[in-house]
Parts: sequence; C-alpha cells; structure tokens
Amino acid sequence: MKSVVAVLCAAIILMGCNMNNTAKGTAIGAGSGAVLGAIIGKVAGNTAIGAVVGAAVGAGTGAIIGKKMDKAKKEAEAIQNAQVEEVKDNNGLDAVKVTFDSGILFGTGQSTLSSTAKTSLKELATVLKNNSDCDVAIQGYTDNQGWKNSTAEQSAQKNQALSLDRASAVSSYLQGLSVPATQIKSVDGFGEQNPVASNATKEGQAQNRRVEVYMYASQKMIEEANAQAQ
Repeated sequence: MKSVVAVLCAAIILMGCNMNNTAKGTAIGAGSGAVLGAIIGKVAGNTAIGAVVGAAVGAGTGAIIGKKMDKAKKEAEAIQNAQVEEVKDNNGLDAVKVTFDSGILFGTGQSTLSSTAKTSLKELATVLKNNSDCDVAIQGYTDNQGWKNSTAEQSAQKNQALSLDRASAVSSYLQGLSVPATQIKSVDGFGEQNPVASNATKEGQAQNRRVEVYMYASQKMIEEANAQAQ
C-alpha cells in the first residue's frame, strides 16, 4: 500500500508541472482510478463505496458533484439522532455518510426498529428522495462482544448476521417510505469489522454498534456532471 501511494503521489507531482487541474483529474481517472479510489476508501475508514468509473472523472466533474453533495449533506444534518460527515467514494468524489448509533435504532441484540429510529428514518427518507440522483449504500456493524454460550468464532458469526439484519431493517423501512429499491445499491453487514473506536471501553463499543448510510454519486450523476464540465 505504501509503495502504491508513493508512486501515485510522485505521478501527481510530475503532472503538476505541465497540467491544469482538469487534466490532472482526468489523467488520474484514466491511469489509476481504481487503485486511487480503493486507497481513498481505506484512508477514510469506511468500506469503499461506488463503482469505479475510471477515465471520465475530471476536476470539473468533481466540482459539480461536490456542490450536489454539499446540498445533500446540509439536508442530512437536520436529521434527528444522526451524525453526518463528508467522505470520499471509490472515484475520489465527495460523498455523504450518515451514521446512526444502533442504541438509538435497536434494542440490545435485536433488529426491530425502535420508534425513535422510525422518526429519524422518516427524515432520512425525505433527504434520499430529494436527492434521487444519489446512489445509497447501507452498512451495519457491531462491537466485538461475545454471545452467551458461544465461542469467539460463533459470536463473530452471530454479530455479522445481526449487523446484516439491522442494515436490512433500515433498507426495508426506507423502501416502505417510498425510497426506490433501485436507489439502494447495496445492503451489507460487516459485524465486528472496521471499528471506529476501541472495543476496550464501553464508550468505544457503543460507537462501534452502528448503521451507516452512504449517499454517493450515481453513474447518471457522473455522466451529467461530465457533460456540464465539458
């Protein structure tokens, strides 16, 4: 990973001598979009989102998409009980991450949505429908605490299944609120993977028990932004 980063950084520095920002963005997309996107996703701490589109993503396109994502982020920040932040997708384009503490959404060890969760998800559904050109990914996570009378391996499997059930519950509820199924591109459960805090403390465990909803540029959005940028 370090070697790949070094090579890409060197290439970007060399390009900077004779190329404008749009040309740099296009060259990066053409030459190393998939690799760069994967690195960005990893650095951001999330499972990478968005299909890599490769050569077509330039600086002008990124600026147009960034403006759209600023709008989506501002709307999402009004959702109750949600933490909202800007991240990057697989193409290095701006995306929006909305995180819900599973303590707000679910009871311990359960995947049935609470009344508080439903209120927050109704607000999220409005944001998603207002930004229908965004694709959506839903990801569930747990802490690493074991289940009673289970081995560590069995507990990990149960945590993975619980995280998927919770992500699926969020997806189903949003679709019940008329968010198109075609807009939700992926629903995944990652269990104990990708912790955002230490599992050594109760506070850290609470942060790791979460559902993340990502809004990112769809293929249609990228193509339209490309056309505007030309």
